[in-house]
Amino acid sequence: MNTVILRIKGMTCATCSGRVEKVLGKVPGVVAAEVNLASERALISVREGTAGLADLIAAVEGAGYGARAVDDSSSAGADEEEELARKGRADFRTFAVAAAFTLPLAAQMAWQVAGVEWMIPALAQLALATPVQLWAGRRFYRAAWGALKAFSGNMDLLVAIGTSAAYGISLFNTLAPEIGGGVLYYEAGAVVVTLVLLGKWLESRAKHGTTAAIRALMNLRPETARVERKDRVIEIPINEVVSGDMVVVKPGERLPVDGIVVNGESHIDESLITGESLPVAKGAGDTVTGGAINGEGLLRIRATTVGAASVLSRIIALVQGAQGSKAPVQRLVDHISAIFVPVVMSISALTFTGWWFASGDVATAIINAVAVLVIACPCALGLATPTAIMVGTGSAASAGILIKDAEALERAHRITTVVFDKTGTLTEGRPRVSGVMSVVDGGEGELVRLAASAQQGSEHPLAHALLVYAGDKAVKLAPVGGFRAMAGRGLMATVEGRVLVIGSRRLMDEEGMITGPLEASAQSFEERGQTVMWAAEKTPSRRLLGFIAVGDAIKPNAAKAVALLKEAGIDTFMLTGDNARSAQAIAAESGVGKVIAEVLPEDKADMVKRLKGERRCVAMVGDGINDAPALAEADIGFAMGAGADVAMHTAGITLMRGEPTLVADAIDISRATYAKIKQNLFWAFIYNLIALPLAALGYLSPVIAGAAMAMSSLSVVYNSLLLKRWRPTTGGKS
Repeated sequence: MNTVILRIKGMTCATCSGRVEKVLGKVPGVVAAEVNLASERALISVREGTAGLADLIAAVEGAGYGARAVDDSSSAGADEEEELARKGRADFRTFAVAAAFTLPLAAQMAWQVAGVEWMIPALAQLALATPVQLWAGRRFYRAAWGALKAFSGNMDLLVAIGTSAAYGISLFNTLAPEIGGGVLYYEAGAVVVTLVLLGKWLESRAKHGTTAAIRALMNLRPETARVERKDRVIEIPINEVVSGDMVVVKPGERLPVDGIVVNGESHIDESLITGESLPVAKGAGDTVTGGAINGEGLLRIRATTVGAASVLSRIIALVQGAQGSKAPVQRLVDHISAIFVPVVMSISALTFTGWWFASGDVATAIINAVAVLVIACPCALGLATPTAIMVGTGSAASAGILIKDAEALERAHRITTVVFDKTGTLTEGRPRVSGVMSVVDGGEGELVRLAASAQQGSEHPLAHALLVYAGDKAVKLAPVGGFRAMAGRGLMATVEGRVLVIGSRRLMDEEGMITGPLEASAQSFEERGQTVMWAAEKTPSRRLLGFIAVGDAIKPNAAKAVALLKEAGIDTFMLTGDNARSAQAIAAESGVGKVIAEVLPEDKADMVKRLKGERRCVAMVGDGINDAPALAEADIGFAMGAGADVAMHTAGITLMRGEPTLVADAIDISRATYAKIKQNLFWAFIYNLIALPLAALGYLSPVIAGAAMAMSSLSVVYNSLLLKRWRPTTGGKS
């Protein structure tokens, strides 16, 4: 399956985006198409080997819109910015010219409201109104014609019909005053066109603000990189850097690629990528991320991932995907928008017929019907959800919270229970040996030598802690053979002809080892939150060798994170494979409500499923690798880490740094965004429910209707932009 992103030109309301979705969905090979009115982008899933880019663009153009592939390079971003700026200037000039011609007509209307009888001659009114209607308003006619050709309707069709009716009846009364009575409505059509143009210009400027976060991320990528080639340093385009290249980064420059520091020391500012507000110290052997800003040192970095595989590119793709996706609530809105224009046209026709029969005045009937056409606004409905999602996901990304799609954002606000994995989420994930109890000849040193030798084949954090401890003690390790890991329990390995088993108390019980003589000592460690690794020998003699206690410090903000969740009315659980006493100690220190301990990795997903069966909306927080099944089983998964592939694909939300308060922040931004969506939809529906009957009953003139229509869309966009005020609770940058 391939994902294609197209930039769509010419959409003006929700019915337009719905039509583009429909034509794209009919292209052979297209599995799904989501069109975002606010970002003017289409996110298309296509079966590999079927529809090509040209087929998709042709389908969009066939529906009367423009389309082109999205280029996410920083230079293309700059070109798009300039294009938008040019369009903005052109739209403002059109509005300014329209306003200049409309002002005398509006002044005439204002004098009449004030009780002063002053009328511009009919031919002068015609001369003023015609450029507004036919030149400034040409965009409405073009889009309306495109809709008619596709047997569809949109906002432009409503505006074009409404203002043309006001202009047409005025033109007739100008040319044949003795028949039509000489009543003129030029100002109604001209003011409506001018106000809608003003509203669209302001709306486009406001919508531009909703994409600020993604533009900031795209601007992080340098155009060039300084690379060592044949004993000299040369500057090459960033797309020519390959994995393995040695890249030189001077102080103050942006890192062009992901990589590993080979030489040099510096502090790296990763705030726009991870949300971490303070620069991070980096030296030889440390990984760095492209787009971060180098501090005071000169660095030589070996490139590891470049292009689309880099962390920054994957972050941009993830945010773009979230901003282009549709929340479940949008499906209902799309359905309503699809029938909106035909319903409004019907109401307008009924208004005309009713007023004509009731009053016998055709002019009054036309003006009230025009007011109905102009007051109706599917734009506000179409913008209500996507603008809020775009600002919400952008603000979250700035704080280091990557939301996979709109569905994850919407679902997160319903979370009632958060389940934490212990290691790496509530604790630092960097365990250290805190005690050794040996009953083997040779004492503690011999136990450490045997256990560390056996652990050489393991990548478990506890094994790493023991190997580091053995290295610090200068213990000489023996070769290991017959290594076998037993998930969630420990390992079995052969060292110097001795078959060793190292792991949990459960493993000792399974192997029939008696731990009684050391139980009291082990329990004292466990009650302080330490994890006990038991060591035993199966052959040549079956006996217990002792245990090694390993401690993992709790994260500084773990207790605060749990407290924030409790304040939000959310239950907290800790799910761990560790023993119950250690788990309870960590839970007590962090404030977690309930503990489920000694759970095997394969059983974690079942535990999450059991909690869901209690009618809870469950979030699972893990490292995105060994917790992948539980992350997938949860209503929404939180992967805590630096954006590993499995995290981004399995979890609904990825936290770019190991800060547990980000879990509460992610739920908070979800709730804030969903509140904005509800507010926007409420006002968009209420506006139409109140305004349409008032217009049909003759209480709203076309001029007031035009102003109200323009304001309805603006209010939705600006209300969404208020989400930019959201800030994370600790240490983040947004």
